[in-house]
Amino acid sequence: MTFQADKVDDFVAIFSAKKKMIRSSPGCHHLALLRDINQTNIFFTYSFWEDEAALNNYRHSPLFKSTWADTKILFADKPEAWSVEVVAVEE
Repeated sequence: MTFQADKVDDFVAIFSAKKKMIRSSPGCHHLALLRDINQTNIFFTYSFWEDEAALNNYRHSPLFKSTWADTKILFADKPEAWSVEVVAVEE
């Protein structure tokens, strides 16, 4: 997600306020906020969900809808999202 430079602190505040609720959503096993080290207005949320149904349930929840409404007005560019699967883990 690319944010307007002057809205970064607003986004971080939204994430900080909502992260525990998101993490406690049914089926969410992990949630992290990542930031590009060179372009500090670009962020990624990184989460693990039990399955696609759990993720979709969250995406249709009032929590997601309110968080998205507060977040989308801060964007400087169109957001992107991917659903991926683990292919290999190096231990």
